[in-house]
Amino acid sequence: QVQLGESGGGSVQPGGSLRLSCAASGGTFSQYAMGWFRQAPGKEREFVATISGSGLTESYAGFVKGRFTISRDNGRNTVALQMNSLKPEDTAVYYCAAEPDAGLGYIEASEYHYWGQGTQVTVSS
Repeated sequence: QVQLGESGGGSVQPGGSLRLSCAASGGTFSQYAMGWFRQAPGKEREFVATISGSGLTESYAGFVKGRFTISRDNGRNTVALQMNSLKPEDTAVYYCAAEPDAGLGYIEASEYHYWGQGTQVTVSS
């Protein structure tokens, strides 16, 4: 059973940056693909980024457009999402997710069995 806990959310002005972190426990971290998703009020949960267990493969949603970077530290069992040039439309609860890795990560929320509680990100002037 993998347990996940996000941190690093908060409020920031447009154009600012935040770094989200997700700590994992209860499994062999390097064997899990990790993903970041977000959910804004009244909207469905959407894919943000994913990284394979080895860290060699990353995929991003189109709206990221080079602004966000996903990374992982298998020695510390953590995955991070560096978010730059934040926009008001990035306001959402951000979730990390884990799933046994098949090598490429996963972009569909339905593919993940393990989820964190989420952390709020608010971008506003």
